[in-house]
Amino acid sequence: MADTSQVASAEKPPLRRAWWKESSVYQIYPASFKSANCTVDKASGTVKGDLRGIISKLDYIASLGVDIVWLSPILQSPQVDMGYDISDYHAIYPGYGTMEDHDELIKGLHDRGIRYVMDLVVNHTSDQHEWFKQSRSSKDNPYRDWYIWRPPRYDDDGNRIPPNNWESAFSGSTWTYDEATDEYYLHLFASAQPDLNWENSAVRDAVHSMMRFWLDRGVDGFRMDVINFISKEPGLPDGEITRPGFLQSGTKYFACGPRLHEYLREIGAILREYDAFSVGEMPGVEDTKEILKAVGQDRGELAMVFQFDIVGMDVKPGGIKWDHQDFDPRNLKHIVSKWQSFMLQNAGWNAVFMENHDQGRTVSRYCDDSDAYRTKSAKLLAAHMGLLSGTIFVYQGQEMAQINVPESWGMDEYKDIEELNHWKTVLRDFPHDKEKQAAYRRQYRLIGRDNARTPMQWTSDADTYAGFLPDGASKDVKPWMSIHPDFREWNAEAQLADHDSAFHYWQRVLQLRKRYKDVFVYGDFEMLDLDNEFVTVVAYLRTEDSAKADHPDSSAASVEKARKCLVVTNFSGQEIWWSPPAKAAPVLFDEAGLKRGAILDEFRNYTRNGESANEIRRDSGQDRSWAMLLRPWEVVVAMG
Repeated sequence: MADTSQVASAEKPPLRRAWWKESSVYQIYPASFKSANCTVDKASGTVKGDLRGIISKLDYIASLGVDIVWLSPILQSPQVDMGYDISDYHAIYPGYGTMEDHDELIKGLHDRGIRYVMDLVVNHTSDQHEWFKQSRSSKDNPYRDWYIWRPPRYDDDGNRIPPNNWESAFSGSTWTYDEATDEYYLHLFASAQPDLNWENSAVRDAVHSMMRFWLDRGVDGFRMDVINFISKEPGLPDGEITRPGFLQSGTKYFACGPRLHEYLREIGAILREYDAFSVGEMPGVEDTKEILKAVGQDRGELAMVFQFDIVGMDVKPGGIKWDHQDFDPRNLKHIVSKWQSFMLQNAGWNAVFMENHDQGRTVSRYCDDSDAYRTKSAKLLAAHMGLLSGTIFVYQGQEMAQINVPESWGMDEYKDIEELNHWKTVLRDFPHDKEKQAAYRRQYRLIGRDNARTPMQWTSDADTYAGFLPDGASKDVKPWMSIHPDFREWNAEAQLADHDSAFHYWQRVLQLRKRYKDVFVYGDFEMLDLDNEFVTVVAYLRTEDSAKADHPDSSAASVEKARKCLVVTNFSGQEIWWSPPAKAAPVLFDEAGLKRGAILDEFRNYTRNGESANEIRRDSGQDRSWAMLLRPWEVVVAMG
């Protein structure tokens, strides 16, 4: 189970209100969103999405009801890692468009009342960046110290070996040898992504200048890629040996290094000048106190961070990404309870997400993506996620229940460097073990990054690849990645036409959140039934507390009559009778049974013809008077 012991002090500091706390974010992965220019990549002969494609869908995005759009990297890049290898921080990648397109996108968003967030990738650059070209040219070059270089080590037999034993996130060593200067450079990711040396103040100055450049052009904030990796432990010591072989995890020595918060305060000072949004990605950190250092409201660092407890629920403890364990709703309960309670009690802030460009689709990963339960599962996840405290992040396609790649896909369909590099390792280490190979392929289909990167499905039109390509596109071109074959039934056009779709459900969730900010944004949180027989039921109570936030109505009377919302989800394909504990029961029941109007009908996910309302019965438990039958993957939202 996830650790829930690190909860807050008894004293609750007042929670200050902010526009970004009340916002929801829509993440766009530009390569897979929509192509308007139909620019063909010369190397692959395929087409990716572009900025004008995004511009053409701004009304769709606005209709969902989000407040912020975040674009994954769009800056100049060789695209070794889909733009997370930047070669020029002041130029747009030509495959996506021009600076003029970018300016038009910003204006189009602002005209619709939507703010715009860019991806800030500054732990590393591309090896094609001019800084790195200069750095590797000689040991005497002024840019040499902009990156992390170390001399080789030698084993007992005199063989040259890397400076330490850290393993890259993309398999292999984190070090690449440069013959010209007889030194290794550090890259926590691909060899084409050398790490910047943040100890060098000139590097930090260049990053700060670049941030101001984009903020002055109308950007409203940044999502900061692996930002907790920018400070490393001095000396870069070997990782602890926890498994056979030379390469080991070095996370302990490069995540949240000793100068991290100094660097983040420098960044935070710039952000405050512009009242800008910020969210930092912080993998490898589960300690609540460490996260609070970055997001505490008086720390002057970041607004919020992505921490990875929630997307590591189905990874074995101590294992790597591909060491799978079955999803257990009890882990979800403990993780959500841990972070919701801690942040609200310590004046921090959560970034609430379950999908992004690096994760499998949640309907496939945690629920049931069969035709019978796909929409129900998507709605369950929307209510569970969307009514938590924190800033809500919706990833493209999540709003219309897109699912993982088909089981029929072979490895030739995969494009992601992480999966492809790992597959090479599997073939090297298990060349004749078909069972092991099949097990890893099942993992790729469940949690591989390519699951989130199949193109958006806009229409049922096969000629334009589900509307990803523009009308009239040559039949000789195709998207950079295959369209999911279910596009004829599952597409945005169909979702918009069906008032009972996942899209419209997400609309209603975001509207409810805005209507009752004192409940869902600033209100108290309590997870129910953490450790009892209701294993698959994830139920929580939100309670309005106007006294906690800076609110004009903080009288004792207003707190006494605080509004409550009960969110109940059955993360199971089986029926279960559930009875709320005494503190939550009055939201649903009175002495006569179910309260009239308590359950919000527009948030039911059993609403099709012939699907009846919930059955109830008297409960035999001592402190629980009524029980409700929850059907497979059912969600119930009640307010009182």
